[in-house]
Amino acid sequence: MTHMSTTFHGAGRRAGAILGTLAAGSAALLVACSSVPVAAPPSGAPARAEPSRGAEPPPLPDDAVPGPTGPAMARPRSRWLLASWSELPGWSADRASEAMPALLRSCERPAPAWTATCASVRRDAVALVADDALARAWIEGRLRPWRVESLEGDANGLATGYFEPLVEASRRPRPGFRVALYAPPPDLASRKPYWTRQQLDTLPAARRSLAGSEIAWLRDPLDALLLQVQGSGRLSFVDEQDRPRELVRMAYAAHNEQPYKSVGRWLVEQGELRLEQASWPAIRAWAKQHPRRVDEMLWANPRFVFFREEALPDPAVGPKGAQGVPLTPGRSIAVDPLSVPYGTPVWLDTTEPLSATPLRRLVVAQDTGTAIAGAVRADYFWGWGEAAEAQAGRMKQPLRYWALWPK
Repeated sequence: MTHMSTTFHGAGRRAGAILGTLAAGSAALLVACSSVPVAAPPSGAPARAEPSRGAEPPPLPDDAVPGPTGPAMARPRSRWLLASWSELPGWSADRASEAMPALLRSCERPAPAWTATCASVRRDAVALVADDALARAWIEGRLRPWRVESLEGDANGLATGYFEPLVEASRRPRPGFRVALYAPPPDLASRKPYWTRQQLDTLPAARRSLAGSEIAWLRDPLDALLLQVQGSGRLSFVDEQDRPRELVRMAYAAHNEQPYKSVGRWLVEQGELRLEQASWPAIRAWAKQHPRRVDEMLWANPRFVFFREEALPDPAVGPKGAQGVPLTPGRSIAVDPLSVPYGTPVWLDTTEPLSATPLRRLVVAQDTGTAIAGAVRADYFWGWGEAAEAQAGRMKQPLRYWALWPK
């Protein structure tokens, strides 16, 4: 996917976070309505065995240099300090085998430093996916943990969440389905920047440019915004009796090259919401209470996203992230790639939304987004469906993390 940037994620799947410019930049706080069954992220149940311990550590990578507290590696927007496995909070309690499918996906597009390691994980994939103790021992035997800090030495950051929206749709306009999603129009490349969101809604010339590019029709303009902000989503096409008939994915195709502006921030600036209230449920509620001002709110964000339809033969497979591989619920994150390269396993130390419950688990950096910038910054992929939407829409937690890199 791509958050309002994320290639917006990759090429831009997740258009950005609705509240990305609020506070430290929150990931998309959006919720969609749907009647289709949903997938939940894997649980964080205790692992079955303690990690193995090595003896003498092998030599450091060639690019490791002395840091203020030990060996360090420099990245454009972060520095990594060599750590020990005992420093990772909760390391022995995670089901390491559940992260292996995500790592295997990243190994479909390995960076040069990962060639040998990826060959090893592919060779032992069946066993590593099945056994937590073996997976943890494999990780400790082949990787090193590095604490990620800002260039100024700050190891504290922000964790937000995102998800793949699931929205009901129609193949043609009809009562209840009047909001169109569009493929890139034929003249998109000839006008830079392209028409703004407001112009596309109001100017006859701009509206004519979209004619014939409609690919689906939704009930609610906020559902369309949801998909545009997330950068991709699932559509459940329903018949005249609202019975689900087909499930497809809407993938990011292009945008109008206008700047992204947060509608949550606009509501705060208008005095309609307080900063601490600016969540997607609150935005939805405000829109219902002020239907005549919905267009005004939407037009505050000039960016407009275009989609392409993709088949969804396996509903258990997530959308592709910026690395170009499918995301895994609960085991994929979006990062700033100038801090953490794509395909890097990362140990998260954060908490779940609206609670102090620790969220400590092994994930893989496979995506990015406009609002995902900085040394210690992660957007946690919750999956799809109502549970994922609820968690992602409220997640804005303190974060520390460690990158795991080949020896």
